[in-house]
Amino acid sequence: MLNTSSAYFVFLAGVFLFYWAVARWRTPALAVVLAASYFFYARWDLAYLALIPAASLVDFLCGIGMDSTRRVWLRRMLLSLSLATNLAILASLKYIPAFDRTWQWMLPLGLSFYCFQALSYTLDVYRKDAKATRSILAHFAAVSFFPTILAGPIARVADLVRQFEKPKQLSTTEGGRALFLIGLGAMKKLLIADYLADNLVNRIFDFPKLYSGLEVLAGVYGYALQLYFDFSGYSDVAVGSALLLGFKIPQNFNMPYAAINIADFWRRWHISLSSWLRDYVYFSFPGLRGTWMLYVALTMTMVIGGIWHGATWNFLIWGSLHGLGLAACRAWQTWRGAKKWDHPVSRGLAGFWTLQFVCLGWIFFRATSLEGAIDVLTQIASLTPSVANLSAPILLIGAIGIAGHYAPKKWLDQSEALFSKTPFFAQAALLLLLAMSIRYVAATGSAPFVYTQF
Repeated sequence: MLNTSSAYFVFLAGVFLFYWAVARWRTPALAVVLAASYFFYARWDLAYLALIPAASLVDFLCGIGMDSTRRVWLRRMLLSLSLATNLAILASLKYIPAFDRTWQWMLPLGLSFYCFQALSYTLDVYRKDAKATRSILAHFAAVSFFPTILAGPIARVADLVRQFEKPKQLSTTEGGRALFLIGLGAMKKLLIADYLADNLVNRIFDFPKLYSGLEVLAGVYGYALQLYFDFSGYSDVAVGSALLLGFKIPQNFNMPYAAINIADFWRRWHISLSSWLRDYVYFSFPGLRGTWMLYVALTMTMVIGGIWHGATWNFLIWGSLHGLGLAACRAWQTWRGAKKWDHPVSRGLAGFWTLQFVCLGWIFFRATSLEGAIDVLTQIASLTPSVANLSAPILLIGAIGIAGHYAPKKWLDQSEALFSKTPFFAQAALLLLLAMSIRYVAATGSAPFVYTQF
């Protein structure tokens, strides 16, 4: 059940009605959230109804155990048990199938984002950055919260549990903002990302040798736009869905292609993942005060991030590129000091070359094999100039995508505020108009989100 499908919106409407009918009572409200999340899992495969509660119970008990003892060895043992449980899930559903085609335990969802959320809780409790909850219902509901489970944003479980403890009230402004984000996310996904994928990106990356160097380069830039609008569209729907129930989860994107260096890019792209890797991987490396270890830690953190996306050479290269880029960026900043790029020309050049570096990495990220990535790079290097396969609609959608990404944030904030202030019937009319437009343009339906494969 993808969160841009009609089934999802019917499901979300039902959860909304049931939840707010009992929201004043904590236990029934949590029960509705938990039942909705487990139903969401069951729609993919009934096996999740055994796997997820069992893993959640292990983490819940480990959290209570770590919170109840000062014995270092016992706390480490409990944390190790939580790590082993969640890493075993990742290995079983994600990595072993990649190496062993005869492996029988394969499910449609890899549960990467579930595991990251679960580990954020036990790691926070171990580090004493959060208190363990004594409510098994709150923990189960938070760790499996359905809006975030397919592809994030990665919510910190301890933060969700704190929100569960507060009385809920949905204002008309927040309700309007939630609907705006859901509509915006659907538009990003179905009107821009899917169109670019079907009419440009997939064709270029499947058969790069059939296209000119300029067309293949356009396909790479098209993929950069497709991936952004696909993933940020999912994130908008997820944030809006949570907000409809009175919960706030982190935003995931902030104009990433406007970054002026690779460190700035990772402060803007998949923010919940980059902060997770920083807090739980990078800061776990010993000896960060030593200069050389800092660069090793930066590089290895992104290598781990690359391997998390997939156990292939392509993702290893992609992670290594970004790791080395971050290390080089840090070395430059250490050498030059905290110099700001205030001049428009300097910022423009820095932003241009950062974008080229990011798009180089996207070639390895998107290609289905190392040979495919090399074919794309070789074809670009051929410098053949034909644009016969770049139709006017493709160029138009690409231009709309570029304008939408680089539009000032205040324009989006003003549009969101204006939508939130309009009467409910006007909001409904606008959403109906959007749904009709999507049905007309995206007649074949929604393709799976790119990040659901991870």
